[in-house]
Amino acid sequence: MNGLIDSLLAWMDKRAENSARQVAQQTGRRNFLSRAGAAVVGGVVGGTMLPMLPYDRNFGMAFGQEGASTDGDQTACEYWRYCALDGNLCNDCGGAIDQCPPGSETSSVAWVGTCANPNDGRDYLVSYNDCCGKASCSGSFCFTSEGERPGYRMGLYNDINWCMANASKGYHCTVAVVVGLAE
Repeated sequence: MNGLIDSLLAWMDKRAENSARQVAQQTGRRNFLSRAGAAVVGGVVGGTMLPMLPYDRNFGMAFGQEGASTDGDQTACEYWRYCALDGNLCNDCGGAIDQCPPGSETSSVAWVGTCANPNDGRDYLVSYNDCCGKASCSGSFCFTSEGERPGYRMGLYNDINWCMANASKGYHCTVAVVVGLAE
């Protein structure tokens, strides 16, 4: 009787081993990792990743773009460089038009706009970077959306917190850096 049970267990072991080897040959580690990743993102664990997603800073308000200022006042929201800016002006929060205030860091990602300079009649590419790591500044808040695109065009969308890519996610203010001439 022991021989029959031993041969039955040996047959089951051999069958389980063959099945495991067949599955291993047909599916690789990458397939397993892709399925596990999809389960994490789409499953219950994926809910913990939601705070990392960008959020809307529009606060449900809509603003209109007023005419660009030709006087060169860099503290006014109508200044030509701010044609697609959404946020607090860094030059009103301890920084400069193109430099973050001390104690904050430039966002790793940004959005861009093409702004017309009324002084020379040329169009310039302007990169808008959020300054991250400090509490939000109570300075001038500008919401100009000339040339803005809906949220599915992330590089042209200004209504999200671009500090999401940094270690410090707290938004402080936004700088407007001229990247070059638009052609």
